[in-house]
Amino acid sequence: MSFIVCIISILICIVTILYLLSRLIYAGIKKRKPLRMKKAFILCISSLSIGLCSIITSQWMASTPKIRDENNKIIEGSISELSKITLNGKKEWISIRGQKTDAPILLFLAGGPGGSQMAAVRHDLAELEKHFIVVNWDQPGAGKSYSATPASKETYIEDGIALTHYLCDRFNQSKIYLVGESWGSALGIFMIDQAPELYHAFIGTGQMIDFEATEIADYHKALALAKEKEDFNKIKKLEANGLPPYYGNDVTMKSAEYLQYLSDEMLENPEIHNNGYHTFRDLFSSEYGILDKINYLRGILDTFNTIYPQLYDIDLKKEYAQLNVPVYFFIGRHDLNAPTDFVEEYYQLLQAPSKQIIWFDHSGHSPWINESERFVAELVEIKNKLTQ
Repeated sequence: MSFIVCIISILICIVTILYLLSRLIYAGIKKRKPLRMKKAFILCISSLSIGLCSIITSQWMASTPKIRDENNKIIEGSISELSKITLNGKKEWISIRGQKTDAPILLFLAGGPGGSQMAAVRHDLAELEKHFIVVNWDQPGAGKSYSATPASKETYIEDGIALTHYLCDRFNQSKIYLVGESWGSALGIFMIDQAPELYHAFIGTGQMIDFEATEIADYHKALALAKEKEDFNKIKKLEANGLPPYYGNDVTMKSAEYLQYLSDEMLENPEIHNNGYHTFRDLFSSEYGILDKINYLRGILDTFNTIYPQLYDIDLKKEYAQLNVPVYFFIGRHDLNAPTDFVEEYYQLLQAPSKQIIWFDHSGHSPWINESERFVAELVEIKNKLTQ
């Protein structure tokens, strides 16, 4: 509600300012004093004040809900925090949720770069909170951490490892579990490669392998699909953009032409269960104040545009074929965004203490949403196996 009030107030303020300017111009032309300027000025200031107060209040009140049992009572000994911490000199935000503070830690790495899934994981993977201390991190340039501008992929690796140290120290644990989805699946590989001693296991889903080859494959896949559907408008747009990789100020929008087209195709696939993202539900969740909601969208647009072109030369098959942490891939059988054959090729090359591909037959790019119950069950099984 405060978001709507703020937007309305700002719109009134903008309209009032435009009105004032038009009256000043008109008065100048007619060489007369502007009329009713005092009332208009008061209206402008009032609207602006309401808007600013709404923004400040919403940011201050942002929180993650308490963890409750089936009778809606707060679970004693549970933890539910929304915290701003310092990572390598930058202020960044995390949420921490779990029914027990002595449970193993699970850090979830969101997709993007620039994506925030702090609320989405709480909604879709709430069952995890019974078995883990679930930590979600708004990475630099994303959501609540939008102002912590990332310079390169190294920024994410360094901050991710610093966050891991923070969590281990805070909860007196030597290692954590790491889950990464889409872009986060590559980031997770980078992190366990640099600091394997900090992680029990890595679980990648919507796994990215070779960034440039993936973009090219997705482009061709979308173009072929558009031709099959005789979607001439989409064909025209794709051909006008040309083959990726893209550079410049419109990387996000050009990439979205084929990525969103493939996502829409997955939405229509009856084999994929629970296949919808709940963007508005997540955007209007309590974790985000008004500025956070704006930065939620800015992160997707701006940070992706800046960072993604730096990833084109990464191919996990060439640079990360040996890892010293157990690795598990949770792969949707119907994933169109991250080619599954790339994952299988990488899996065959990968040397790790243990490794496994777990197929989700009713999932696309996001098994953690499409088959959330099974996703949780598989994670718990990994935890139980590694703690025996």
